[in-house]
Amino acid sequence: MIKEIIIAGRKIGRNYPPYIIAEMSANHNGLIQNATKIIDQAKLSGVDAIKMQTYKPETITLKSSNDEFLIKEGLWKGYTLYDLYQEAHTPWEWHKELFDYAAKKEITLFSSPFDNTAVDLLEDLNCPAYKIASFEIIDLPLIRYAASTGKPLIISTGMASKVEISAAIQTAIEAGCQQLAILLCVSGYPASSKDYNLRTISDMIKEFQVVVGLSDHTLSNITALSSISLGASLIEKHFTIDRKRGGPDDSFSLEPKEFKSLCTDSREAFEALGKINYGIKDTEKQNFKFRRSLYFVKNLKKGEKINEKYIKSVRPGFGISPKYYDEIIGKRLKVDVQSQTPVKFEYFEN
Repeated sequence: MIKEIIIAGRKIGRNYPPYIIAEMSANHNGLIQNATKIIDQAKLSGVDAIKMQTYKPETITLKSSNDEFLIKEGLWKGYTLYDLYQEAHTPWEWHKELFDYAAKKEITLFSSPFDNTAVDLLEDLNCPAYKIASFEIIDLPLIRYAASTGKPLIISTGMASKVEISAAIQTAIEAGCQQLAILLCVSGYPASSKDYNLRTISDMIKEFQVVVGLSDHTLSNITALSSISLGASLIEKHFTIDRKRGGPDDSFSLEPKEFKSLCTDSREAFEALGKINYGIKDTEKQNFKFRRSLYFVKNLKKGEKINEKYIKSVRPGFGISPKYYDEIIGKRLKVDVQSQTPVKFEYFEN
């Protein structure tokens, strides 16, 4: 069982606030200045980490215009796979500069490698963790190679069956991975909240015995925030400076203000989970005195017998509890009492 992982000194698991990851993906739109600006803005938003993607078009597909390499529907309709990844990839010559820039800004940066050469590049840069994308969960040799580094490994499970998830986890552990997390994911861009079936998170925690989180492709924060109550320990969403810039991933990414809300609200949602506690909370103590209790509603003399017309359950709570109402009926007073005063046990005989 893997209950927690640690990335760059930050503990991640159900006992810690959710680990928030801003996915840069292709939102640099081909300019390194945009990439550094994303790092700046993500840092200001309060994220725990920024994630990039490490591939070249030739390491992820073939340069082919054959029919099966053509995207025929969806957000990237009309592209060949090669042309899409040519436009979307983060040039490898940027990597060292971006890792150095993130270190200067004191924010964690890690990446998704898409082949062994990408892992090698990232190892040279001392990348603190690796993320396996949903489309690569069936690439067990890649998982094995990334896991063999001994770094924390996060595997996204979009489109994967339970058997495929189990195979990926087993491969990673057998290759030496001791810090493993998986992410519930819907590989739609954007995705619908109703497709997430968040109750799966609880089942994943029980079934796979590793840290579980959410890779969220919806256009609001509701799905992400809801996942926290079900045990999500990581939340990943795409981050952009401006959703209208027209890049491959901009349209389904969150802008800085939205991401700041995600960071703030997710930590508040985690705090709200707290622990099992049926007692009085700190913020309730000042109101405890306004709970109901029994009060006299008539001036009464010593020796009088109490009936239903003489006492009443009202606020505030300076008298005895209403649960003793039936016990008090029929008792005799041993002192005089005034109307609108609290009922006390010591006022009665026996």
